[in-house]
Amino acid sequence: MVVYRYILSPKTHSVNKKKGIAMPTKTDLWTYLSKSDKTIVMYGMGNGADKILAICSRYSIEVSDFFASDGFVRGHLFHGKRVLSYSEAKEKYGAENMIVLLSFASSLPEVLENIYRIADECELYAPDVPVCGTTLFDSQLFEQNKDKIELVSSLLADEKSKEVYNSVVNYKLSGDIAYIKSTHSDFAEVYRDILKAEDFETVADLGAYNGDTLREIKPFAPKLKTAIAFEPDRRNHKKLCDYAQNETFYIEAHQTAAWSHKDTLFFDGSGNRNSTLTSSDSLPVTKGAKIVEADADSLDSILADRRIDYIKYDVEGSEREAVEGSKTAIERHRPALLISLYHRSEDIYELPLLIHERYPDYKLYIRRREYIPAWDTVLIAVKN
Repeated sequence: MVVYRYILSPKTHSVNKKKGIAMPTKTDLWTYLSKSDKTIVMYGMGNGADKILAICSRYSIEVSDFFASDGFVRGHLFHGKRVLSYSEAKEKYGAENMIVLLSFASSLPEVLENIYRIADECELYAPDVPVCGTTLFDSQLFEQNKDKIELVSSLLADEKSKEVYNSVVNYKLSGDIAYIKSTHSDFAEVYRDILKAEDFETVADLGAYNGDTLREIKPFAPKLKTAIAFEPDRRNHKKLCDYAQNETFYIEAHQTAAWSHKDTLFFDGSGNRNSTLTSSDSLPVTKGAKIVEADADSLDSILADRRIDYIKYDVEGSEREAVEGSKTAIERHRPALLISLYHRSEDIYELPLLIHERYPDYKLYIRRREYIPAWDTVLIAVKN
C-alpha cells in the first residue's frame, strides 16, 4: 500500500527518490503557512496570484509583498503594493526569513532555472491551485479520497508511473517543487514506446489549440492520414486551419468543444485561469466575466462509423464529459488514449478510475512534461 506524507519545507525533509515519498510531517501547505512566523512574499502577479491570495485570505495567511524577477520591475503596483525586485525582497526580509509563493506557471528552461535558483536560497512553494473549479487538493480532500488515490497507484502499469503519480500527489499537498523536479519525461518515449504511434492512421485531437501536439506526434506516426481536431476558440481555430493548409496529412478542423453530446456551452473568455466550459444551467458568475458561447459536440457524433487509433483529451476541465462523448469509439475501436489530469483537483484519481472501470483491459501509465506547477500531467491508456 502506498503511504503518502505531508511535508514542511525543502530544507527540512528528505525524499525517497525511488518511491517519491517524503519523511512524515502531517500537514498540507495551507495549514503550514497559516502557522508559520516567516514573512510570506509572492513571486509573480496576475490571475494566478489573485487565486492564491483568495485562498490565503480564507486561511488568514498574510502576504506581505510581491516581487518580480530582477530586470522585470517597472515600478508598478499590485494590490496596492509596489512590486519589488527579487533582490529588494531579499534585502528587505532576508532570504532565510521569508517564504516565497510562486504564482505563475512555466515550462521555459530559463524560467525554471531561475525558480530553482530562488528555491535554493529561500523556502519556496508553488501552491497547487486548480485551473478549473474551486476544489483544493488539501489534506481534507486527500483523506476523503485516500483509498481512491492508493488504488490508482496500485493499478499503474510500471514503476515510472507509480513514481510520477506519488510525487505529483505529494507535490499537490505540499507545494514543494522538489517532488516534481526530476519526474518529467521525454515524450518521444511516450509516443514511441507506450502509445506505439507508428501504427496510427487516424487520430483525434480534442483541444487542438494551434496544432502544436499534431506537429509533435507527426515524426512518430509515419502512417498518419487523418486528424480530427476540436478547438472551440475562434483565434486558435484560425491558427489551426492555417497550419492544416500546409500539412501533409488531412486535418479535419472543427470549431467545436469536445463534450458528451451536442450542446451550446459557455466560458469566460477574459483570458484568465477560470475559463471552464460549462452548460447553460451553470453559467460563470465571476464579476466582469466575458461570457463567450461555444458550439459543443461529442467525438462519437463527428466520427460516425470511422475508425480511430488515438484520442488526446486536453479540454480545460471537461475531460470527463469528452470521454463520455467518445464512449462508442473507445468500445468499438479500442484506441490509445492520452488524458490531461491537471485541470481539476479531483482529476488525478477520478479520471484514471473512470477509464479502469469502463475499460479494464487497458494498461494505465502516468507521465508528465517539465512544468511548474505540475501541469501537463497525463494519463496514458493503451489496450493490453
